[in-house]
Amino acid sequence: MFERTINRICGYKNALYRFKKLGFVRVFSDNLSDAVGVTPSQVRKDFSMFAISGNKRGGYKVDELLEKICFILGKDDVCNVVVVGAGNIGLALMKYGGFEKENMTIKAAFDIDPAKFSEKENIPVLPLSELAVYVKKEDIKVGIIAVPDIAAQHVADLMVAAGVRGILNFAPILLRCGGETVVKNVNLELELENIIYFVNAREKKGTVLEHETKQP
Repeated sequence: MFERTINRICGYKNALYRFKKLGFVRVFSDNLSDAVGVTPSQVRKDFSMFAISGNKRGGYKVDELLEKICFILGKDDVCNVVVVGAGNIGLALMKYGGFEKENMTIKAAFDIDPAKFSEKENIPVLPLSELAVYVKKEDIKVGIIAVPDIAAQHVADLMVAAGVRGILNFAPILLRCGGETVVKNVNLELELENIIYFVNAREKKGTVLEHETKQP
């Protein structure tokens, strides 16, 4: 339940950035509810959990609300991240320029393929054997796993042992990490299959309805 709340808080943040670009100085719960797809009462309920209150007539000041939300999400400090797996997904993440505006920086990537090693790039690709030392030296708290499923649990174990406390996993396997490590699994194949199912289901439903309307 709390995870859903945080997901909505992130949605409000993104909406507020869009409103700010459009010149909004104040917003109301109705504006945020429309942008995120929830009810205005849900917006107010989510904010009340973090002691955020607005004005019935004046709404919320965009800049003040953004500051509070960024503090809640830990955006006031830069979060340094490492990626393990310099394949297609790993490289795409390394090239993505949207992390910096969210105060997130991918500091380095790690792999087992010597052909991918490069210390001279903006984001170096280092041997996986150097992960533990690097994590402790740079005080890395978050890691991204972008390796095949057969290697994902081993990589997760290495991250946890090195001191990583949050893992975003792109491998299509459910990781098991003990202690206080937070793991978020992102299964792209599963999400795509889910979408394909509902697309096909709607098309089949439409075909059935069309057939029924043609019956005498």
